[in-house]
Amino acid sequence: MSHHPVRRSTDPEPDREPIVIHPHPLAYLLGLQGVALFRSFNGEFDRAYAEARIAEVRALLDAVDEIGGGVDVPVLDTAEGYDGWAPAYDQPRNLMLEREQAIVWPILESLPVGLSLDVACGTGRHAAHLAGLGHRVIGVDTSPGMLEVARVKLPDAELHLADWHALPVADDQVDTVVCGLALGHARDLRPVFAELVRVLKPGGHLVISDSRGLMEGALLYPMVFEDRAGELGFIRAWVHPTSAYLRAALSLGLQVRSCEEYVGAHGRSR
Repeated sequence: MSHHPVRRSTDPEPDREPIVIHPHPLAYLLGLQGVALFRSFNGEFDRAYAEARIAEVRALLDAVDEIGGGVDVPVLDTAEGYDGWAPAYDQPRNLMLEREQAIVWPILESLPVGLSLDVACGTGRHAAHLAGLGHRVIGVDTSPGMLEVARVKLPDAELHLADWHALPVADDQVDTVVCGLALGHARDLRPVFAELVRVLKPGGHLVISDSRGLMEGALLYPMVFEDRAGELGFIRAWVHPTSAYLRAALSLGLQVRSCEEYVGAHGRSR
């Protein structure tokens, strides 16, 4: 995305979501069966497939004692959750990163070299890629643990512990802003987009990626982690449709240059 400057910024909406969730293994398994049955009902599979899924539902209900019950999980501050995840975040089994980078990095490689800001930079994977392309890089994150890892990768970069509602950058300073796999943690996209646009130079580029949630039919996307002390908790995340990103962007004068989605092995977008 590129933009013409518009000045707009508001405080985030008050948080009114539950402070405890109750993930139950049987609820998860039955939910997966429900998704499969909806796909069958909508014509993707035949009668044998539907009957097999119904039989599996019966078997799961019969095994409720063996499967076990759920557990109450309290809300965890986003920074605390990512602090706990930081040592393992870049490990190869994080397939989400590989899929996202395959889409985002070619876009970054197509942009002019300049001053780039990585918002919610985490361990600095996008910032390091930009630095390798010749960009001067600024990174911002709320997690001290993530920034510790980023500083090892980027010892010469300007890294800040800061929130995306108040970036430590002056107006109209940055050629490129990237925000990868993070905006699901924003309940309201509009004030975050406004702050990202504030720091962009006229004609600058904004590159956004997000998972948009994985829970069928859910508005919330709780991410369960352990903090640095090993205490279990969930980080709040919200499922925003693609149209929400477009509305936020267009209202601020951004012009959409590209919109890509990951397509899985069966041709389904993610």
